[in-house]
Amino acid sequence: MQISRYFPILTWGRHYDRTTLERDVVAAVIVTIMLIPQSLAYALLAGLPAEAGLYASIVPIMIYAVFGTSNTLAVGPVAVVSLMTATAIGSVATQGTAGYGVAALTLAALSGAMLFTMGILRMGFIAHFLSHPVISGFITASGLLIALGQVQHLFGLPGGGHTLIEVIVHYAANLSDFSPITAALGLAGITSLLWVRRGMKPALRRLGLSPKAADLMVKAGPVFGIIAATLGAWALDLEAKGLAIVGHVPQSLPPVTLPSTSIDLLNALLLPAFFISLIGFVESVSVAQTLAARRRDRIDPNQELIGLGAANMGAALTGGFPVTGGFSRSVVNDDAGAATPAAGAFTALGLAIAALTLTPALYYLPKAMLAATIIVAVSGLIEVRVLQRSWRYSKADFAAVSLTIFATLGLGVEGGVAAGVGLSILLHLYRSAHPHIAEVGQIAGTEHFRNIHRHSVITHPSIVTLRVDESLYFANARVLEDHIQARIAADTEVRHVILHCAAINTVDFSALESLEAINERLRDMGVALHLSEVKGPVMDRLRDTDLLAHLTGQVFLSQFGAVQSLLPYK
Repeated sequence: MQISRYFPILTWGRHYDRTTLERDVVAAVIVTIMLIPQSLAYALLAGLPAEAGLYASIVPIMIYAVFGTSNTLAVGPVAVVSLMTATAIGSVATQGTAGYGVAALTLAALSGAMLFTMGILRMGFIAHFLSHPVISGFITASGLLIALGQVQHLFGLPGGGHTLIEVIVHYAANLSDFSPITAALGLAGITSLLWVRRGMKPALRRLGLSPKAADLMVKAGPVFGIIAATLGAWALDLEAKGLAIVGHVPQSLPPVTLPSTSIDLLNALLLPAFFISLIGFVESVSVAQTLAARRRDRIDPNQELIGLGAANMGAALTGGFPVTGGFSRSVVNDDAGAATPAAGAFTALGLAIAALTLTPALYYLPKAMLAATIIVAVSGLIEVRVLQRSWRYSKADFAAVSLTIFATLGLGVEGGVAAGVGLSILLHLYRSAHPHIAEVGQIAGTEHFRNIHRHSVITHPSIVTLRVDESLYFANARVLEDHIQARIAADTEVRHVILHCAAINTVDFSALESLEAINERLRDMGVALHLSEVKGPVMDRLRDTDLLAHLTGQVFLSQFGAVQSLLPYK
């Protein structure tokens, strides 16, 4: 077994040159500028000290550079996982206590261990258990909860609650704590950040800046906003007037930390850790695959599990909290020209320098400005149009999106994830348990067979051909039995039933017994059962069974050949 399979750095590292180094360093500088305010904001969202955001962005991204397969994925704190972290550890510890921080470390360790183990067991397919409609619904609802949760910092209100109703009721009960100064600064922060996103680049282009320089300024825009807000809070002594600020941030590299080994704590965090692992992996691998497709690269989902698992374990050992691949920072990394995962390592180096040199300047940073940063960042997660699009395309998918949104808003993020996972599996089971079964006929002048209700086709009274567009297993085998019984029972002219098997990939034991029962019932009715276009792996399983030994008809290589052989005038 090649060691490079588990250490992709050994593959891309062999071809690393000066040109690649220059591209990675430039990308790292741009992403570092972006990550400083983001890291601080997501730590605030998770209910942790600001420095925890920096710590969670240093060692994890360096570890991912060793184990990860994406050239541009930027690992660190993200909005949805930070919210899930706050929800999980808020139920076992009080925010601001040492136990709260230890719980965050333990959650990261559990999540890392789960991801790493799934990677070793090559369980990358687990991402398929969450359908896109469910993911869209969960992320949209989470974005709403995140934005609503930041109102406390935006308006100076006490925070509380994990569901939509709880948060609104809590705010309503504490409106007397409203802080005009905090609200003014927070709303000004949102306005400025939105202008940075949408209006700054055109303005800079009108001033004569090149597209590349304008892009760089836009990416650095949030940093300028944070500097302005911090200087304003310091110069006007807004802390004395009721403005909440970040306060002291340790001037140090990530410390060496250890998660708890308390059985009670581990048991309490086990399920939340699984949900965080699942959502984090789905989000990360989706981003990685999207960016890889741009460059015609490929990623290995199983190795991504290992990379993310190792990154989370690194976060647990260095004062962080659960991390995953972030969309916005990864896109910026890609656009900035990152060539290899080394760009992430250089980003970590930049953040380490910031942690050593810039943290004293963060003392007067208003929490309202960080809240504004979070609200603007998650505004892109709220995709209301998904409801309209899913309604038009599939009522079942619309139901999945809607239920996931309402479950997340009404039950909280953990309840939303549980509902989403359960609904994804139920939808799959429902669809596969109700397979599309089409009666087909021959298109004149061809050897092709199509649905008799969709095409003008040639059929024969004595021959019925049914195509099952699904693998046969215990949940849908009886459906096929009932369908054939209903079709043949009232048609006395039928002498042959051909089961067109081109779309059947597997036949389990329950389905085998159903096929044997169909064969016996048709024999009693004087009708022969035939199979056509059976796939090789399915035929291998059927060859030594009683079905083929007692089949009343034949097995044909092609559907056309079957009909030609069975025509009454042949």
